[in-house]
Amino acid sequence: MRVFLNYGFARTTMDDIARAADMSRPALYLLFRNKTDIFRAIATSMLEQSTETTRVELAADRPFAERMMAAIDKSFIAMMRLVSGSAHGAELLDIKNSLACDIAASWRADMRTSIARAIEREARRVGVDLPAQGLSAEGVANLLLDGLEGIKSRISAPDEQREAVRCLVRAIERAIRP
Repeated sequence: MRVFLNYGFARTTMDDIARAADMSRPALYLLFRNKTDIFRAIATSMLEQSTETTRVELAADRPFAERMMAAIDKSFIAMMRLVSGSAHGAELLDIKNSLACDIAASWRADMRTSIARAIEREARRVGVDLPAQGLSAEGVANLLLDGLEGIKSRISAPDEQREAVRCLVRAIERAIRP
């Protein structure tokens, strides 16, 4: 990912990637057809790690808002910090949307499932009937993910993102309280 962050997708060559991986270009071509395949493999790996981090943080033995903030901070804001810290971050996000939109959609579905399960468990723990309130765990999880997308597009500074996320998590926590 460092090579793409340093040079951008368009300027990165297979030779750049091979050098960064400390391998020959022919050896790299044995593993990947082109830099698009490499980019997709990196995106898959990063998003799978993000999903696993979310699951681990949401399963921790802490209050709901702390678990949710830790999950978002370590899986979402950390990724955004990495990408936004690069002069080519915007290009990479655009490329992700065109070259890896299926991977991003799968990640969102996995995140929605993990977050919805945590919301459902918390609602059950505190004795809240979400459907009786006109809510569903999946709907609240989608609301959170949509909020994160809005925060990402509106706020670039990670510390400001974190504060906006904290407000969003507090609102969601209040929605699933008796």
